[in-house]
This record gives sequence, structure tokens and C-alpha cells, in this order.
Amino acid sequence: MRRQTAPAFGKAALIDGGGRSQGSSCEQLVLDRALADLAEAAARDPRAAAVRDRVEAELHALAAEVRPRERYALVHGELGPDHVLVDHRGQPVLIDIEGLMFFDLEWEHVFLRLRFAEHYPALHAEGLDPQRLALYDLAMSLSLVAGPLRLLDGDFPDRAFMLAVVEHNLARVLAALPPDQSAIA
Repeated sequence: MRRQTAPAFGKAALIDGGGRSQGSSCEQLVLDRALADLAEAAARDPRAAAVRDRVEAELHALAAEVRPRERYALVHGELGPDHVLVDHRGQPVLIDIEGLMFFDLEWEHVFLRLRFAEHYPALHAEGLDPQRLALYDLAMSLSLVAGPLRLLDGDFPDRAFMLAVVEHNLARVLAALPPDQSAIA
């Protein structure tokens, strides 16, 4: 899929039809969403609130390191083993393709690393931008803190599982932060 590219980012049907997405860049869309997720997480969890300024500064610092891009790869958006079936000829078939879009390949690979963990090296693609990976990884972690906390506001049945997702990803957010210079002084 990554070999299919376009000069613009957005939903595949929109771009293939000659349209253009709103937004200035993939990284700006991800940054904006990450800042919203950070605000949501901080409103629901005191630990996130305590580091909100540091996380926001890190998000902006990471985004500032990302260089503009002119081509975007075709990505599934949430590719995982449950989105690939095998047809009667033994050929893989993608399902749940409503999220198919032209976007930064790094976004898909952050998800693949998370989803496949120790099996990810078999899926790794050469040439991924480390600055985009760092930004998108932090953004994905924030999403996986804010989203589960939002679910826990309701009557989600498996609360322990969602709390474990929050804890794991909040730990990832904290680990991504540079040392707090004010605490050193």
C-alpha cells in the first residue's frame, strides 16, 4: 500500500476525486488532535494535569522538527490482524477500509509498532522519518489516555481493562518527556 502515493493528504476517495483535505499538513492535524487529547486527559487525571505544560512543550518541540513533505502514502489507518482476511485463493484482503487515506506512513507505523510489539520488525519500512515517528508516537499515547478516560466517564463494562490502557499509555507519555529542568535546580 505504501507504494501508492498522492501529492495531497486526506481520505483516499476525496484525493482520488481531485479534492483536498482541510488542514495545512498531516503533522499539524496530529499536533492539534494531540493537544485536544492532552486537554481532555488533564481534565480527567491529576497526573496528566501535573505534566500538561511539559507535554504541550514537548509536542510543539517535536512538531517543530518535522520537515514539510510533498508525497503521502496510502495507509489503512488502523491496520491490524483483524483487518486482514484471506480469500478462497489464499490472497490477503483488507477489510474495514473506511479509514483508507493518503497520509504520513509514519502514522501507520506508530500504530503497527503498538499493535504488533515484538513482531513489528517484520513490518518495519525503511526510510521512516524519526521526527514524525516521535511526534506521532506521543500523539498516539495521548489518544490512548484520553479515549479510555472518556469511555470511563460512562458505564463501560470492562473498567479494569480500560484503566490498564490508561496506565500503560500515561507511562509512555511520561517516559517521552525530557527531564524536568525546574526539578533539577
